[in-house]
Amino acid sequence: MTDHTADFEALASDAGLPVTEAEINAEFDKLREGAGLVISNTSAFGPFWRFINAAVTSATQWLVGFIITTVLPQAFVKTATGVFLELHAWAVNLTRKLAVKAVGTIEFTRIDTAGELVVPVGVVVQSTVINGQVYSLVTTAGATFLDGNATLDVAVAALGDGAAYNLGAGYYSVLPEAVNGVASVTNTATWLTKPGTDTEKDDDLRDRIRNQYTAINQWHTDAVYTAIIASFDGVTTNNVYFNSDAPRGPGTADAYIMLEQGDPTAQQLADIQSEITDKGNHGHGDDLLLKAMPASGHNITATVWPVDNFGTANTAQLLTDVENFIRCAFRENTSYTPTKTQPWALFSVSDLGRELHAQFPNLKNVGFDLTHIDSALDIPRLNTLTVAQNA
Repeated sequence: MTDHTADFEALASDAGLPVTEAEINAEFDKLREGAGLVISNTSAFGPFWRFINAAVTSATQWLVGFIITTVLPQAFVKTATGVFLELHAWAVNLTRKLAVKAVGTIEFTRIDTAGELVVPVGVVVQSTVINGQVYSLVTTAGATFLDGNATLDVAVAALGDGAAYNLGAGYYSVLPEAVNGVASVTNTATWLTKPGTDTEKDDDLRDRIRNQYTAINQWHTDAVYTAIIASFDGVTTNNVYFNSDAPRGPGTADAYIMLEQGDPTAQQLADIQSEITDKGNHGHGDDLLLKAMPASGHNITATVWPVDNFGTANTAQLLTDVENFIRCAFRENTSYTPTKTQPWALFSVSDLGRELHAQFPNLKNVGFDLTHIDSALDIPRLNTLTVAQNA
Protein backbone atom coordinates (compact mmCIF):
# COMPACT_ATOMS: atom_id res chain seq x y z
CA MET A 1 0.00 0.00 0.00
CA THR A 2 1.28 3.47 -0.89
CA ASP A 3 2.59 5.55 2.02
CA HIS A 4 0.43 8.68 2.30
CA THR A 5 2.13 10.17 5.39
CA ALA A 6 3.32 13.20 3.41
CA ASP A 7 -0.24 13.80 2.17
CA PHE A 8 -1.62 13.70 5.71
CA GLU A 9 1.13 16.02 6.92
CA ALA A 10 0.16 18.49 4.20
CA LEU A 11 -3.51 18.12 5.17
CA ALA A 12 -2.72 18.89 8.80
CA SER A 13 -0.49 21.81 7.83
CA ASP A 14 -3.14 23.25 5.52
CA ALA A 15 -5.59 23.12 8.41
CA GLY A 16 -3.22 25.31 10.45
CA LEU A 17 -1.90 22.56 12.72
CA PRO A 18 1.79 23.05 13.59
CA VAL A 19 3.68 19.95 12.52
CA THR A 20 7.41 20.50 12.97
CA GLU A 21 9.26 21.38 16.16
CA ALA A 22 10.00 24.87 14.82
CA GLU A 23 6.32 25.46 14.02
CA ILE A 24 5.24 24.29 17.49
CA ASN A 25 7.82 26.55 19.18
CA ALA A 26 6.67 29.48 17.03
CA GLU A 27 3.07 28.91 18.15
CA PHE A 28 4.22 28.76 21.77
CA ASP A 29 6.08 32.05 21.31
CA LYS A 30 2.91 33.67 19.98
CA LEU A 31 0.99 32.52 23.06
CA ARG A 32 3.78 33.70 25.35
CA GLU A 33 3.91 37.13 23.73
CA GLY A 34 0.13 37.44 23.77
CA ALA A 35 0.12 36.72 27.49
CA GLY A 36 2.91 39.22 28.13
CA LEU A 37 5.19 36.54 29.52
CA VAL A 38 8.87 37.48 29.33
CA ILE A 39 11.42 34.68 29.28
CA SER A 40 14.99 35.93 29.24
CA ASN A 41 16.76 32.56 29.16
CA THR A 42 15.72 31.09 25.80
CA SER A 43 18.87 29.04 25.34
CA ALA A 44 18.23 25.53 24.11
CA PHE A 45 20.66 24.39 26.82
CA GLY A 46 18.93 26.26 29.67
CA PRO A 47 17.02 24.08 32.17
CA PHE A 48 13.78 26.05 31.82
CA TRP A 49 13.65 25.83 28.04
CA ARG A 50 14.59 22.16 28.12
CA PHE A 51 11.64 21.61 30.47
CA ILE A 52 9.30 23.53 28.14
CA ASN A 53 10.56 21.49 25.19
CA ALA A 54 9.92 18.22 27.06
CA ALA A 55 6.58 19.24 28.57
CA VAL A 56 5.07 21.14 25.65
CA THR A 57 6.91 20.73 22.35
CA SER A 58 7.62 17.00 22.56
CA ALA A 59 4.13 16.17 23.81
CA THR A 60 2.55 18.27 21.07
CA GLN A 61 4.73 16.59 18.45
CA TRP A 62 3.64 13.18 19.73
CA LEU A 63 -0.02 14.19 19.52
CA VAL A 64 0.36 15.68 16.03
CA GLY A 65 2.30 12.60 14.90
CA PHE A 66 -0.45 10.36 16.25
CA ILE A 67 -3.06 12.30 14.29
CA ILE A 68 -1.02 12.17 11.08
CA THR A 69 0.14 8.54 11.23
CA THR A 70 -2.84 6.90 12.95
CA VAL A 71 -6.04 8.95 13.16
CA LEU A 72 -6.14 10.40 9.64
CA PRO A 73 -5.12 7.16 7.81
CA GLN A 74 -7.85 5.20 9.60
CA ALA A 75 -10.46 7.72 8.44
CA PHE A 76 -10.24 6.61 4.81
CA VAL A 77 -10.95 3.23 3.18
CA LYS A 78 -7.81 3.56 1.05
CA THR A 79 -5.47 3.77 4.03
CA ALA A 80 -7.39 2.20 6.92
CA THR A 81 -6.19 -1.12 8.33
CA GLY A 82 -7.28 -3.80 10.76
CA VAL A 83 -10.28 -3.11 12.96
CA PHE A 84 -10.62 0.41 11.54
CA LEU A 85 -11.07 -1.01 8.04
CA GLU A 86 -13.64 -3.41 9.48
CA LEU A 87 -15.59 -0.37 10.74
CA HIS A 88 -15.63 1.02 7.19
CA ALA A 89 -16.85 -2.40 6.01
CA TRP A 90 -19.57 -2.42 8.67
CA ALA A 91 -20.77 0.96 7.34
CA VAL A 92 -21.58 -0.69 3.99
CA ASN A 93 -22.98 -3.89 5.52
CA LEU A 94 -19.87 -6.05 5.08
CA THR A 95 -17.81 -8.10 7.53
CA ARG A 96 -14.34 -9.56 7.20
CA LYS A 97 -14.35 -13.20 6.10
CA LEU A 98 -12.64 -15.50 8.61
CA ALA A 99 -10.26 -18.39 7.99
CA VAL A 100 -11.65 -21.90 7.50
CA LYS A 101 -10.10 -25.36 7.29
CA ALA A 102 -9.73 -27.31 4.07
CA VAL A 103 -11.96 -30.41 3.85
CA GLY A 104 -11.72 -33.18 1.29
CA THR A 105 -10.81 -36.81 0.68
CA ILE A 106 -7.49 -38.64 0.49
CA GLU A 107 -7.06 -41.77 -1.63
CA PHE A 108 -5.67 -44.72 0.36
CA THR A 109 -4.16 -47.65 -1.52
CA ARG A 110 -3.72 -50.96 0.28
CA ILE A 111 -1.21 -53.76 -0.12
CA ASP A 112 -3.58 -56.74 -0.35
CA THR A 113 -7.08 -56.48 -1.85
CA ALA A 114 -8.41 -59.57 -0.09
CA GLY A 115 -10.92 -59.09 2.74
CA GLU A 116 -11.93 -55.88 4.47
CA LEU A 117 -9.59 -53.26 5.93
CA VAL A 118 -10.58 -50.40 8.21
CA VAL A 119 -8.95 -46.96 8.04
CA PRO A 120 -9.71 -45.38 11.44
CA VAL A 121 -10.45 -41.81 12.46
CA GLY A 122 -7.39 -39.76 13.40
CA VAL A 123 -4.91 -40.99 10.81
CA VAL A 124 -2.56 -38.12 9.92
CA VAL A 125 -1.53 -37.58 6.31
CA GLN A 126 1.26 -35.11 5.57
CA SER A 127 2.57 -33.27 2.57
CA THR A 128 6.11 -33.37 1.32
CA VAL A 129 8.28 -30.52 2.62
CA ILE A 130 7.53 -27.25 0.79
CA ASN A 131 9.87 -24.36 1.57
CA GLY A 132 10.54 -25.84 4.99
CA GLN A 133 6.86 -26.35 5.81
CA VAL A 134 4.85 -29.56 6.17
CA TYR A 135 1.05 -29.48 5.92
CA SER A 136 -1.04 -32.08 7.74
CA LEU A 137 -4.52 -33.53 7.29
CA VAL A 138 -6.37 -35.93 9.56
CA THR A 139 -9.06 -38.47 8.75
CA THR A 140 -12.38 -37.33 10.20
CA ALA A 141 -14.42 -40.50 9.69
CA GLY A 142 -13.60 -44.17 9.63
CA ALA A 143 -13.80 -45.94 6.27
CA THR A 144 -13.56 -49.55 5.16
CA PHE A 145 -11.97 -51.19 2.13
CA LEU A 146 -14.41 -53.76 0.78
CA ASP A 147 -13.16 -57.13 -0.37
CA GLY A 148 -11.40 -56.72 -3.73
CA ASN A 149 -11.06 -52.93 -3.55
CA ALA A 150 -7.52 -51.59 -3.91
CA THR A 151 -8.25 -47.89 -3.29
CA LEU A 152 -10.51 -46.00 -0.91
CA ASP A 153 -11.37 -42.30 -0.55
CA VAL A 154 -11.33 -41.26 3.11
CA ALA A 155 -12.69 -37.97 4.48
CA VAL A 156 -10.03 -35.63 5.87
CA ALA A 157 -9.74 -32.12 7.25
CA ALA A 158 -6.73 -29.85 7.59
CA LEU A 159 -5.11 -29.55 11.00
CA GLY A 160 -4.83 -25.81 10.49
CA ASP A 161 -6.80 -23.00 8.87
CA GLY A 162 -5.98 -21.40 5.57
CA ALA A 163 -5.53 -21.72 1.83
CA ALA A 164 -2.00 -23.09 2.20
CA TYR A 165 -3.54 -26.54 2.77
CA ASN A 166 -5.23 -26.52 -0.66
CA LEU A 167 -2.26 -28.25 -2.25
CA GLY A 168 -2.23 -29.60 -5.78
CA ALA A 169 -2.48 -33.26 -6.72
CA GLY A 170 0.16 -35.57 -5.28
CA TYR A 171 1.47 -33.32 -2.52
CA TYR A 172 -0.19 -35.25 0.33
CA SER A 173 1.71 -38.52 0.13
CA VAL A 174 3.30 -39.10 3.55
CA LEU A 175 2.02 -41.29 6.40
CA PRO A 176 4.10 -40.26 9.44
CA GLU A 177 2.79 -43.35 11.20
CA ALA A 178 2.19 -46.47 9.12
CA VAL A 179 -1.34 -47.81 8.86
CA ASN A 180 -1.56 -51.59 8.88
CA GLY A 181 -2.22 -52.90 5.36
CA VAL A 182 -1.95 -49.48 3.65
CA ALA A 183 0.70 -49.12 0.95
CA SER A 184 0.37 -45.42 0.05
CA VAL A 185 -1.76 -42.29 0.17
CA THR A 186 -2.25 -39.40 -2.23
CA ASN A 187 -4.54 -36.48 -2.99
CA THR A 188 -6.11 -36.41 -6.44
CA ALA A 189 -6.73 -33.29 -8.54
CA THR A 190 -10.32 -33.11 -7.23
CA TRP A 191 -9.60 -34.01 -3.60
CA LEU A 192 -11.05 -30.83 -2.10
CA THR A 193 -14.73 -30.64 -1.17
CA LYS A 194 -14.35 -27.36 0.72
CA PRO A 195 -11.21 -25.30 0.12
CA GLY A 196 -9.43 -23.81 3.09
CA THR A 197 -9.32 -20.02 3.21
CA ASP A 198 -7.26 -17.42 5.04
CA THR A 199 -8.71 -14.61 7.09
CA GLU A 200 -9.58 -11.96 4.51
CA LYS A 201 -6.65 -9.63 3.91
CA ASP A 202 -7.03 -5.88 4.28
CA ASP A 203 -6.54 -5.32 0.54
CA ASP A 204 -9.22 -7.88 -0.36
CA LEU A 205 -11.67 -6.41 2.16
CA ARG A 206 -10.83 -2.94 0.84
CA ASP A 207 -11.69 -4.08 -2.69
CA ARG A 208 -15.04 -5.44 -1.53
CA ILE A 209 -15.81 -2.16 0.24
CA ARG A 210 -15.02 -0.18 -2.91
CA ASN A 211 -17.13 -2.54 -5.00
CA GLN A 212 -20.01 -2.13 -2.57
CA TYR A 213 -20.37 1.53 -3.45
CA THR A 214 -20.95 0.67 -7.10
CA ALA A 215 -23.16 -2.28 -6.19
CA ILE A 216 -25.70 -0.24 -4.22
CA ASN A 217 -28.21 0.41 -6.97
CA GLN A 218 -31.46 -1.04 -8.24
CA TRP A 219 -29.90 -2.64 -11.30
CA HIS A 220 -28.06 -5.96 -11.39
CA THR A 221 -24.77 -4.81 -12.80
CA ASP A 222 -21.49 -6.72 -12.71
CA ALA A 223 -20.70 -4.94 -9.44
CA VAL A 224 -23.86 -6.30 -7.79
CA TYR A 225 -23.09 -9.85 -8.86
CA THR A 226 -19.44 -9.45 -7.86
CA ALA A 227 -20.52 -8.35 -4.38
CA ILE A 228 -22.66 -11.49 -4.00
CA ILE A 229 -20.02 -13.86 -5.37
CA ALA A 230 -17.12 -12.33 -3.41
CA SER A 231 -19.04 -12.67 -0.14
CA PHE A 232 -18.29 -16.41 -0.27
CA ASP A 233 -15.15 -17.85 1.33
CA GLY A 234 -12.07 -17.98 -0.86
CA VAL A 235 -13.39 -15.66 -3.60
CA THR A 236 -12.05 -12.12 -4.03
CA THR A 237 -13.46 -9.35 -6.19
CA ASN A 238 -10.37 -9.49 -8.42
CA ASN A 239 -10.96 -13.17 -9.18
CA VAL A 240 -14.46 -12.84 -10.69
CA TYR A 241 -14.69 -12.48 -14.47
CA PHE A 242 -17.77 -12.02 -16.66
CA ASN A 243 -18.76 -12.91 -20.18
CA SER A 244 -21.71 -10.62 -20.77
CA ASP A 245 -21.96 -11.20 -24.54
CA ALA A 246 -25.10 -13.39 -24.30
CA PRO A 247 -23.13 -16.69 -24.43
CA ARG A 248 -26.33 -18.76 -24.09
CA GLY A 249 -28.79 -16.42 -25.78
CA PRO A 250 -30.42 -13.05 -24.95
CA GLY A 251 -30.33 -12.12 -21.27
CA THR A 252 -27.59 -14.62 -20.43
CA ALA A 253 -24.16 -14.07 -18.94
CA ASP A 254 -21.49 -16.30 -17.45
CA ALA A 255 -19.46 -15.55 -14.33
CA TYR A 256 -16.09 -17.29 -14.07
CA ILE A 257 -14.54 -17.80 -10.66
CA MET A 258 -10.98 -18.64 -9.72
CA LEU A 259 -9.23 -19.07 -6.38
CA GLU A 260 -5.77 -17.98 -5.34
CA GLN A 261 -4.92 -21.67 -5.14
CA GLY A 262 -6.71 -24.59 -6.73
CA ASP A 263 -10.14 -24.51 -8.33
CA PRO A 264 -13.58 -23.87 -6.83
CA THR A 265 -15.36 -27.11 -6.00
CA ALA A 266 -18.66 -28.18 -7.53
CA GLN A 267 -20.34 -27.60 -4.16
CA GLN A 268 -18.86 -24.13 -3.88
CA LEU A 269 -20.19 -23.21 -7.34
CA ALA A 270 -23.58 -24.72 -6.50
CA ASP A 271 -23.83 -22.70 -3.27
CA ILE A 272 -23.08 -19.43 -5.07
CA GLN A 273 -25.43 -20.31 -7.93
CA SER A 274 -28.20 -21.03 -5.42
CA GLU A 275 -27.64 -17.68 -3.70
CA ILE A 276 -28.16 -15.88 -7.00
CA THR A 277 -30.78 -18.05 -8.73
CA ASP A 278 -32.82 -19.81 -6.04
CA LYS A 279 -32.91 -16.89 -3.60
CA GLY A 280 -33.89 -14.38 -6.23
CA ASN A 281 -30.70 -12.33 -6.14
CA HIS A 282 -30.75 -11.65 -9.86
CA GLY A 283 -32.23 -9.06 -12.17
CA HIS A 284 -35.51 -9.49 -14.01
CA GLY A 285 -34.83 -11.66 -17.04
CA ASP A 286 -31.20 -12.28 -16.01
CA ASP A 287 -29.73 -15.73 -16.53
CA LEU A 288 -26.33 -15.79 -14.83
CA LEU A 289 -24.44 -19.08 -14.80
CA LEU A 290 -21.52 -19.66 -12.41
CA LYS A 291 -18.51 -21.54 -13.75
CA ALA A 292 -14.98 -22.35 -12.68
CA MET A 293 -12.36 -20.47 -14.66
CA PRO A 294 -11.37 -22.71 -17.61
CA ALA A 295 -7.82 -24.00 -17.53
CA SER A 296 -5.26 -24.20 -20.29
CA GLY A 297 -2.89 -27.11 -19.71
CA HIS A 298 0.84 -26.79 -20.33
CA ASN A 299 3.76 -29.22 -20.36
CA ILE A 300 6.88 -27.48 -19.11
CA THR A 301 10.46 -28.61 -18.79
CA ALA A 302 12.92 -26.62 -16.69
CA THR A 303 16.65 -27.28 -16.79
CA VAL A 304 18.64 -26.27 -13.72
CA TRP A 305 22.33 -25.43 -13.36
CA PRO A 306 23.39 -25.30 -9.67
CA VAL A 307 26.50 -23.43 -8.60
CA ASP A 308 29.77 -25.32 -8.96
CA ASN A 309 30.59 -28.06 -6.44
CA PHE A 310 27.13 -27.89 -4.90
CA GLY A 311 26.92 -31.57 -3.98
CA THR A 312 24.46 -34.31 -4.86
CA ALA A 313 22.12 -33.90 -1.87
CA ASN A 314 22.02 -30.11 -2.15
CA THR A 315 21.33 -30.34 -5.88
CA ALA A 316 18.43 -32.75 -5.30
CA GLN A 317 16.92 -30.34 -2.77
CA LEU A 318 17.40 -27.41 -5.15
CA LEU A 319 15.54 -29.27 -7.89
CA THR A 320 12.65 -29.94 -5.49
CA ASP A 321 12.57 -26.31 -4.36
CA VAL A 322 12.60 -25.02 -7.93
CA GLU A 323 9.76 -27.39 -8.81
CA ASN A 324 7.66 -26.22 -5.85
CA PHE A 325 8.35 -22.57 -6.73
CA ILE A 326 7.19 -23.09 -10.33
CA ARG A 327 4.13 -24.98 -9.12
CA CYS A 328 3.37 -22.05 -6.83
CA ALA A 329 3.39 -19.73 -9.85
CA PHE A 330 0.78 -22.06 -11.37
CA ARG A 331 -1.29 -21.89 -8.16
CA GLU A 332 -0.60 -25.37 -6.77
CA ASN A 333 0.80 -24.16 -3.44
CA THR A 334 1.22 -20.88 -1.55
CA SER A 335 4.67 -21.35 -0.07
CA TYR A 336 6.41 -18.71 -2.21
CA THR A 337 5.54 -15.34 -3.73
CA PRO A 338 6.16 -15.56 -7.49
CA THR A 339 4.12 -13.74 -10.10
CA LYS A 340 1.15 -16.05 -10.61
CA THR A 341 -0.74 -17.01 -13.73
CA GLN A 342 -3.76 -14.86 -14.55
CA PRO A 343 -6.54 -14.79 -17.14
CA TRP A 344 -6.22 -12.18 -19.89
CA ALA A 345 -2.50 -11.82 -19.22
CA LEU A 346 0.89 -12.72 -20.60
CA PHE A 347 2.80 -14.96 -18.21
CA SER A 348 6.48 -14.19 -18.69
CA VAL A 349 8.81 -17.17 -18.27
CA SER A 350 11.82 -14.84 -18.22
CA ASP A 351 10.28 -13.10 -15.19
CA LEU A 352 9.80 -16.52 -13.60
CA GLY A 353 13.50 -17.23 -14.14
CA ARG A 354 14.44 -13.89 -12.57
CA GLU A 355 12.28 -14.65 -9.53
CA LEU A 356 13.86 -18.09 -9.21
CA HIS A 357 17.33 -16.52 -9.13
CA ALA A 358 16.19 -14.06 -6.46
CA GLN A 359 14.73 -16.88 -4.35
CA PHE A 360 17.57 -19.39 -4.70
CA PRO A 361 21.08 -17.88 -4.63
CA ASN A 362 22.66 -21.28 -5.42
CA LEU A 363 20.85 -21.40 -8.74
CA LYS A 364 23.46 -20.59 -11.36
CA ASN A 365 21.17 -20.81 -14.37
CA VAL A 366 17.71 -22.04 -15.34
CA GLY A 367 16.28 -22.65 -18.79
CA PHE A 368 12.77 -23.39 -20.03
CA ASP A 369 11.38 -24.96 -23.16
CA LEU A 370 8.94 -22.06 -23.69
CA THR A 371 9.14 -18.27 -23.51
CA HIS A 372 5.69 -17.18 -22.40
CA ILE A 373 2.04 -18.13 -22.04
CA ASP A 374 -0.59 -15.79 -23.45
CA SER A 375 -3.93 -16.49 -21.79
CA ALA A 376 -7.44 -15.36 -22.68
CA LEU A 377 -10.45 -16.18 -20.48
CA ASP A 378 -8.59 -19.11 -18.96
CA ILE A 379 -6.02 -19.77 -16.28
CA PRO A 380 -2.74 -21.49 -17.25
CA ARG A 381 -2.24 -24.75 -15.34
CA LEU A 382 0.38 -27.48 -15.42
CA ASN A 383 -0.26 -30.73 -17.22
CA THR A 384 3.26 -31.91 -16.53
CA LEU A 385 6.34 -30.27 -15.04
CA THR A 386 9.81 -31.73 -15.42
CA VAL A 387 12.68 -30.16 -13.49
CA ALA A 388 16.07 -31.71 -14.24
CA GLN A 389 19.72 -30.89 -13.72
CA ASN A 390 21.69 -29.88 -16.78
CA ALA A 391 23.53 -32.94 -18.07
